[in-house]
Amino acid sequence: MSKKLTSRADDYSKWYNELVVKADLAENSAVRGCMVIKPYGYAIWEKMQAELDKMFKETGHQNAYFPLFVPKSLFEAEEKNAEGFAKECAIVTHYRLQNDPDKPGKLRVDPEAKLEEELIVRPTSEAIIWNTYKGWIQSYRDLPLLINQWANVVRWEMRTRLFLRTAEFLWQEGHTAHATKEEALKEAQLMNNVYATFAENFMAIPVVKGVKTESERFAGADETYCIEALMQDGKALQAGTSHFLGQNFAKAFDVKFTSKEGKQDYVWATSWGVSTRLMGALIMTHSDDEGLVLPPSLAPNQVVIVPIYKTEEQFEEISKIANLIKKDLNVKGVSVKYDNRDTHRPGAKFAQHELQGVPLRIAIGPKDLENGTVEIARRDLKTKQTVALDILTSTVENLLEEIQNNLYKKALDFRDSHITEVDNFEDFKSTIENKGGFVSAHWDGTAETEEKIKELTKATIRCIPEDSKEENGVCVYTGKPSNRRVLFAKAY
Repeated sequence: MSKKLTSRADDYSKWYNELVVKADLAENSAVRGCMVIKPYGYAIWEKMQAELDKMFKETGHQNAYFPLFVPKSLFEAEEKNAEGFAKECAIVTHYRLQNDPDKPGKLRVDPEAKLEEELIVRPTSEAIIWNTYKGWIQSYRDLPLLINQWANVVRWEMRTRLFLRTAEFLWQEGHTAHATKEEALKEAQLMNNVYATFAENFMAIPVVKGVKTESERFAGADETYCIEALMQDGKALQAGTSHFLGQNFAKAFDVKFTSKEGKQDYVWATSWGVSTRLMGALIMTHSDDEGLVLPPSLAPNQVVIVPIYKTEEQFEEISKIANLIKKDLNVKGVSVKYDNRDTHRPGAKFAQHELQGVPLRIAIGPKDLENGTVEIARRDLKTKQTVALDILTSTVENLLEEIQNNLYKKALDFRDSHITEVDNFEDFKSTIENKGGFVSAHWDGTAETEEKIKELTKATIRCIPEDSKEENGVCVYTGKPSNRRVLFAKAY
């Protein structure tokens, strides 16, 4: 299999698609718009999942699981949510197939097996979960209810791309119930901060925290908090969202509780989620024309050891040292792969591990055995150094930390150099078209202006940044008064 990738500069979209497939992360399936996540790609997702799950549990959440199917009447109960997802819904209408009398060997839907009520294949789980919560919540003693589920969802996308937008994808979705508005708002903000911490500390991706405009909010939410990241091609990617749902779902499903004072009231709700879309963010933030570049915190193999030998005796001696190195690094919590395959030459192994983004590669040959050294190659900087065996473990630990920090700093420098303040529409259009990145501009606060700018430039308001300060100005498009800048960008 050829490892050569299309250059990012020549065709970024083609580079991304080739990288996902050639690095053995995922591939298209027999089902249009759906993907197969391959073992190496799934190993990265598992590491993401494990870290996030730990963070959720540290903030008091528990995991549960709810059905894939949602009765249509329940789905319709919260009107804004139903309307928001209606165009993406897959629907189950029948429950049995039968032999087709007109086409031997073929099957058809049994017309007698029509469901009494159609079932929606969940695009999101608020409806089935809030219908369930009605039986779980009676008193203030049952609150807060802090539940998360790891699941798959289906949104029937017409234009798909591996990891970034597929008809079926994996995600987590948190759904919480609270006694007060203040507590629910605090929860929504907390979980957005959890996502930001994960993105920056583990994915090495700097993010902008903020809130969505009314037009960009989750269907059925009163407020949507988000984290926005910037990819190397200058497009933004929404990396996570956390929604304050008010009492909308509680009212739709009649979920009430009795307060300490003996009064009945509707509970307050949040929902929040991230998905395998994070895989796309990870790939596009750090990778290069040679392949993946993975932050050590999420790399399935943080170190790979490649033996270089001519004879079986040399291989056995190198293997003894390699296994000792592996053991010592494992004790320190470093994941190591000893690539002792005899079906591939060292050069082919180097190319594969570079393509798959392994942070550190250790090569050991006969001369290294004589000198008590190894050669270490860094994936991020493509540099090599010779290291004595007696300081190898500490050197590896330090290098992994350096790589993690370096990837974050490089992404941060790129992001910060691609936030451009503009004060007129000509500069706005020029920046969006030629430079890309985030454009910081005043907006008059109307959905009409937001839609017109999108129509003219394909740029959307990614968020109203959390740390944005009040600043008198005029809308970049209409010239009407504005007191705050927002961030626009083209986005995935």
